[in-house]
Amino acid sequence: MKLIVGLGNPGAKYLMTRHNIGFLFIDALAGGGQFKNEFRADTLKVKIHGEPVLLCKPQTFMNLSGEAVQPLMKFYDIARDDLLVVHDEVDQPFGFMKFQSKRGHGGHNGIRNIHQVLAGDDYARLRLGVGRPPIFVDDTGARTGKSMDTADWVLQNFSKEEQSKLPDFISLAADGADMWVNQGLGQAATQFNGKETKGI
Repeated sequence: MKLIVGLGNPGAKYLMTRHNIGFLFIDALAGGGQFKNEFRADTLKVKIHGEPVLLCKPQTFMNLSGEAVQPLMKFYDIARDDLLVVHDEVDQPFGFMKFQSKRGHGGHNGIRNIHQVLAGDDYARLRLGVGRPPIFVDDTGARTGKSMDTADWVLQNFSKEEQSKLPDFISLAADGADMWVNQGLGQAATQFNGKETKGI
């Protein structure tokens, strides 16, 4: 069995925030299937290319994501090679994605916690770009060099324009996850890293 974890925060107020793109991704893969709650996570078993896959949305809040991931891996006897964590990435422009493994957390608190709980970074990640906050301008229109704090930025809702493009972005990311399940991390990275979502 493989485990695909989408990171986010539970609760309606966080639903359309940039930090919740992992949850939105899992919901898309679920296709309306009924989740159950176990080990502080909402989970759903599906099949991709005939392979059993457990979809997961931790309900611990972002900063404690690992406390849901690790017990699920233990209970279902899932190896790290069979784990994919999907999360927002400010260092990628909106609409771009990157498959990676064995990388630092880059300041992402959900990934930081998973690294700590698993005592390593040797698992696959799918980083979905949400972009960096724009630079503020002054009354004359000149750039000030200052921008919104990153922590505040990712807790803002996607703009209306971004929301209109999210379905295509998530669909492309789902194709990437499909390839990860079927052909592995290397092939998924080769085919999807740096690939621009249609219409963005």
